[in-house]
Amino acid sequence: MLALATGLCTAPAVQAQTQPASTSVGWQACAANPDTAARLTCFDQWAQQQQVQPGVVSPAGAAASVAQGITPPAAPIIAGVNGCQDTQYSPLSRFWELQDATDCGTFELRGYRPISLAVAASDGVNRQPSSDAPDHTAPTAVDYQKNEARIQLSARVKVAKNILVRDDAARSDSLWVGFSQQSYWQFFNGTLSRPFRTTDYEPEAMYVYPLDLGLPGGMKVRYGGLGISHQSNGRELPLSRSWNRVYAMAGMDLDNKFSLEGRIWQRLNNESGGDDNPGIEDYIGHGELKATWYADVKNTFSGTVRGLLFEDKGSLRLEYFRALGKGNRPGGLNDLRLHVQAFSGYGDSLLDYNRKRNVVSIGLALVDW
Repeated sequence: MLALATGLCTAPAVQAQTQPASTSVGWQACAANPDTAARLTCFDQWAQQQQVQPGVVSPAGAAASVAQGITPPAAPIIAGVNGCQDTQYSPLSRFWELQDATDCGTFELRGYRPISLAVAASDGVNRQPSSDAPDHTAPTAVDYQKNEARIQLSARVKVAKNILVRDDAARSDSLWVGFSQQSYWQFFNGTLSRPFRTTDYEPEAMYVYPLDLGLPGGMKVRYGGLGISHQSNGRELPLSRSWNRVYAMAGMDLDNKFSLEGRIWQRLNNESGGDDNPGIEDYIGHGELKATWYADVKNTFSGTVRGLLFEDKGSLRLEYFRALGKGNRPGGLNDLRLHVQAFSGYGDSLLDYNRKRNVVSIGLALVDW
């Protein structure tokens, strides 16, 4: 203890840049002051000098402290956010981690489509699904109810980065794999023991390339990419439905206010030669366009159009998200959202690819976690 006290007395004072050298004091001097008020003030000044900011301690001062057996005080931990959650970057830059500054690492689980649980009310339900393919029509009708629950699970992982963009210190391309699952659950149908009416599974892989193309009005094209997707309901005949497709995608946004994303796809033929859902492109379309308005930190609105609505095919999906509760997000928010959705058209599920349906749902969703 005596050696440590001697070292403390002789160690160069560590001081903040804003404090002149003449005001540096040691705790021993404070303790020796007989005046109580002055002694407390002295200790306050000494404590402030220990809150050293990064880079303030000179190499000579640090070396002298270590030589005398004194561990320099650790730099204060400054609370921050991951790059893929930092709102100084645009939503699409954060979502696809298009810059080194927005990177959150590889093989880390990310949100993809919202993870949601909702109550859905519709104008009808497909009690006897059918398809133009032989042996793909249910032999009897099932007494499903129009009101049910919907569950969606979705996640993605970045498996590689800097594949083609290697010498650019600012931009980063990436390869992702994702998985989404949507289920309609006859939760209110106790007569049928509350079965899951249908579940769709969609694994996919996508390559995303960063772009920075300015457009009129301040919009910027942020990325382009390619992907491949398999979607299936995992059922046996006569209710089996599946298809494979490749797609090209691109996205643009206006700061943190608005984004526009599009996909165009081409169906791949089944290797087995079978087709569970002939002409699915005629109902769902060959692409989609999604617009999102970030009204403020709490409220987000989006709309997704598929196919050609003026030909009475395709679909329109409108969504509203409102942040709930407190958390560590900018603005004191967490990841939980109120989620309201309205859907009209074809393809709300694979089993309904050729049946038009209008659905309104309300529930909770996790986004951007």
